[in-house]
Amino acid sequence: MLQVEQLTRRFGDHTAVDNVSFDVPDGQLIGFVGGNGAGKTTTMRMIMGVLAIHGGQVLVNGRPITLADRKTFGYMPEERGLYPKQRIIDQLVYLGRLHGMSQKAARASATDHLERFGLGERAQDHVEKLSLGNQQRVQIIAAVMAQPTALVLDEPFSGLDPTAVDQMAAVLREHSRRGVPILFSSHQLDLVERLCDGLVILARGKVVGKGTADQLRGDAPVRHRLVLDGDAGWTRDLPGLYVADVEGNTAVLEVMTPGAERELLEHALRRGSIREFARIVPPLSEIYREVTADAHNVHDGDHALDFAGDKAKEFSA
Repeated sequence: MLQVEQLTRRFGDHTAVDNVSFDVPDGQLIGFVGGNGAGKTTTMRMIMGVLAIHGGQVLVNGRPITLADRKTFGYMPEERGLYPKQRIIDQLVYLGRLHGMSQKAARASATDHLERFGLGERAQDHVEKLSLGNQQRVQIIAAVMAQPTALVLDEPFSGLDPTAVDQMAAVLREHSRRGVPILFSSHQLDLVERLCDGLVILARGKVVGKGTADQLRGDAPVRHRLVLDGDAGWTRDLPGLYVADVEGNTAVLEVMTPGAERELLEHALRRGSIREFARIVPPLSEIYREVTADAHNVHDGDHALDFAGDKAKEFSA
C-alpha cells in the first residue's frame, strides 16, 4: 500500500500542497482529480522524490518510502522526458536498464508493449517522427514495462485517441490485478469514474473529497425525476417536496418529508399516467463541481475549509 500522510509543500509564501493525506491500496486504481494548480503534480513529484517534502511523509506498506522503493515504481511525469533524436526501441531498452532490467528482458518487454500499442513497426523510428499521441504511448510503455511495484502517472490519457485509451486501460487493469497500487491524475472525469476504484479530489492544495464515486454521491441530495403525460407544474404546490426544476411534463424534486413521495404519486395517478419516477444518479462531474466550488467559496481564516473530516468518505480497506 502507498500512503500519503499530511504531505505539505510550499513555494515561498504559497502553500501548494496543504496537509494532504490519502491511501492507494494494493491492487486499486485511484483517480487523482482537481483543477489546474490544485496541487496534483506537486503531490506526485513529492511521492517520487522529485520535489522535497516540507511536511508529512510518504509510506510504503506502513514504513517510510526509500530511494530503493522509488526505483521500482513506474512514473510518468507531467512533462514528458523522451529523447527526440533516439530510436524508440533503444530508448525503451535504456530506460528499462535504468529500472534494473537485463538487456534481453528490456528489449523483450519493450517489443511486446510496442506491439500492444500498435507501434511494433515503428520501433526503429526516432521519437521525433512520432505524433504527440504516439509519443504518449511510448512514455506510457516506459512507465509500465519493468513490472513496477507501484504506478504514479500524471495525465497518462492526455492526447490519446479512443483506441489508445482502451489499450492503456487494459494495461492498467493487468497491473492492478497483480496487486500494484496505481495513482493517476486526469481531467477526464468520465474515464476516471469508469476505471477507478476510488478518487481523491484536490482544490487549493487540500483534499476536499475522497472515496468511491458512490460514497461521494452519498453527500449529494437525493433527487428524483417525475415524468407525466401532462404538465408537471402542479408538483410545486405539494407539501414535503422541494421542486428543483419543472419543464413541461418533467419535474426534478427532492423528498423533504418521509412519505411525501406517496402523496405525490397518488396525485399524479389521479391526473393521468406516470411515465417515469426514478432516482437521479448525479454524474461524477456534478459531484466534482459541488465539492470544489464549496472549497473555493468557504474559508476558515486564511485557509480553504478542509472537507476531509466531515465531507469526504474514506476508502474501504
